[in-house]
Amino acid sequence: MPSPVRRGMIRGMTDTAEQRTGQDTGHVTGQDTEQAARERLRERRTAAQLRARRTLSRGGSARTIRERLAELTEAADGVYDLDEPADVYGNRIVAALEERVAALLGTEAAAFFPTGTMAQQVAMRCWAARTGDPAVALHPLAHPEVHERQAFSQVSGLRPVQVGEGRRLPTAAEIRDLEEPFGTLMLELPLRDAGFVLPTWEELTEAVEAARERDAVVHIDGARLWECTEHFGRPLPEIAGLADSVYVSFYKSLGGFGGAALAGPRTLVEEAKTWRHRYGGMIFQQFPTALSALVGLDRELPRLPAYVRHARVVAAALREGFAAAGLPWARVHPEQPHTHQFQVWLPYEPEVAAEAAVRQGEETSVLLFANAWDAGGPGLAFTEVSVQAEALEWTADDVRAAVRDFVGRLPGRA
Repeated sequence: MPSPVRRGMIRGMTDTAEQRTGQDTGHVTGQDTEQAARERLRERRTAAQLRARRTLSRGGSARTIRERLAELTEAADGVYDLDEPADVYGNRIVAALEERVAALLGTEAAAFFPTGTMAQQVAMRCWAARTGDPAVALHPLAHPEVHERQAFSQVSGLRPVQVGEGRRLPTAAEIRDLEEPFGTLMLELPLRDAGFVLPTWEELTEAVEAARERDAVVHIDGARLWECTEHFGRPLPEIAGLADSVYVSFYKSLGGFGGAALAGPRTLVEEAKTWRHRYGGMIFQQFPTALSALVGLDRELPRLPAYVRHARVVAAALREGFAAAGLPWARVHPEQPHTHQFQVWLPYEPEVAAEAAVRQGEETSVLLFANAWDAGGPGLAFTEVSVQAEALEWTADDVRAAVRDFVGRLPGRA
């Protein structure tokens, strides 16, 4: 039986939870009601993805565990020797994946990490120790600034310094004129929250040179670097070779179960592996994730340029479809996608656009917009569109027809 002190602690914790949920007054708060509605919509969207006859992309979360395991088993045949013993703390298949990534990016070495958040924190702290400067210059919309709960400063003692503005990468002038000193410049390629945008090759090389002029090292946040070759017209080693280190993801474009890699000089990678252990990334066995990454490199990587080219067809058809439907304000950003992913903006609240998208999937088995909708301002909503293997079957006419049906489900458009 808990002691009086322990009972008091438990009661205090319960009281706090009840106050948060509104249960102590016998009702659920408005915030909880909105959260429940969002959760129901998310579940409906997932179910619609699972049942959809046609969709532009079908991510891993839209497949059952059985389907994903069956796909991996079938696709892995010939990619790696499945009769080899499983990995133990980063050897065998994990080491093979690291060698493959280093070869693809043209770097001396690479280290596998369970998450990109961990990989980049380790990279930044390694560079901070070498440069003697914990400041990391990065765009305000960069992933560590928006999605990682201030991990750089709270966990790794780094100091983020924002450079650039708007929905584009920092320019060379902005990097040169930044008032604060910094030891590392982080460039996210593409900049996801700005619409998966990329600079021109000339703008990118000038930005890197500006950082060099300030004696800073350059790190590429390349979670989606794999699909940048079509835009730049350059092979992966030439793109990665601009930087001192590069991080890549295995699930964002390649369809893996998860995981990431940090690539760069051998001395940096060896140091990073030490910090990987300290951060809790030395996992006993990771063969399912590593195998799915190898499958992605073997199967999806060669297809990405075709996805990018078809994304431009889809984006143009979306614009044409919205214009033909008479929607007063609709945007595809960027108008010509830089990668196989882009944003669609509509003059509706997010829940309104999301409801129309889910209903279309439920009622027609055609899911045009498979991702969540977010607020982009008062009366504005945007969603991310990914063009992958299934989208290659869509013609421009198919897209325009799906847009017409979707718009008809928006309020006042029937």
